[in-house]
Amino acid sequence: MTSRRTFLKGAAAAAPATALAAPALAQSTIRWRMQTYAGPALAEHVLDPAIEMFNKIAGDRMQIEVFYADQLVPTGELFQAMQRGTIDAVQSDDDSMASPTEVTVFGGYFPFASRYSLDVPVLFNQYGLNEIWDAEYSKVGVKHISAGAWDPCHFATKDPIRSLEDLKGKRVFTFPTAGRFLAQFGVVPVTLPWEDIEVAVQTGELDGIAWSGITEDYTVGWADVTNYFLTNNISGAWIGHFFANMERWNELPEDLQTLFKVCCEQSHYYRQHWYWGGEADLRVNGPKMELTSIPDSEWAQVEAAARVFWDEIAAESETKAKVVEIFKTYNAVMEKAGRPYRYT
Repeated sequence: MTSRRTFLKGAAAAAPATALAAPALAQSTIRWRMQTYAGPALAEHVLDPAIEMFNKIAGDRMQIEVFYADQLVPTGELFQAMQRGTIDAVQSDDDSMASPTEVTVFGGYFPFASRYSLDVPVLFNQYGLNEIWDAEYSKVGVKHISAGAWDPCHFATKDPIRSLEDLKGKRVFTFPTAGRFLAQFGVVPVTLPWEDIEVAVQTGELDGIAWSGITEDYTVGWADVTNYFLTNNISGAWIGHFFANMERWNELPEDLQTLFKVCCEQSHYYRQHWYWGGEADLRVNGPKMELTSIPDSEWAQVEAAARVFWDEIAAESETKAKVVEIFKTYNAVMEKAGRPYRYT
């Protein structure tokens, strides 16, 4: 880990992660550094297009330099680095970057909070989650800019999973909250740097991954080291965000703040169709992974356990209880609405 932190002694020596040709910039150009949770292959889709668009439009008024997973600091230290101003902006979920807020547990994959990717923007924009996140991050000197959906959470494993029994003892790379939930079914959550996952599966340190859908499995190389893809998922969409150091954000002119928000929204839109199409296409046409399923009657035990887990989280604080109540209200509406919002 020491090598990842040497930038703190000489940040100017850090090599830019972006492949963009450096424009001729005026001395007054605002320069930001932004780190994402994603490695280069994944960031090519989930971040780079939006920042390239921002830089092109902003020109010599502002440029954002992108760094990928663990390049400046380990993902688990992203929040602290952003809060200090060492990093100006971050793309991550709350859970992975160890955010010290009441909403951290809901970032990433909160079990069964969503069924589809569209659930996430509706929850934030129509059911009040934006306001809760804004208030929580304002307390700790961070600007919550925008929330969006990523892919669903499935298991990619070396051995087939066809029952809950098959999950027992499996060492799996996953998110903190997802791991906490899955542990009751015998899963052994493992935390490793993102770039080490593929080798860890190859060497047997990991039995599988519960960190993504099949689109990412193929995009980042995990489909090359796992053999099976479990069609059951514990969440229909990862909840991720764009954040910035509050002081840096407040220093920006209003039009640059607006431009950044628009580019974030473009990023959210791109992922909606990239993941939605990719998940279906690779299940049908992907040559590397065999699909397996746990019977619905057995998987119902996992779904029931999630509701118990929700109540346990809600009992921890007033804010958590408020978020859980929103999830319950929203999902009740979706279930009553019926198809295509929910299928029984």
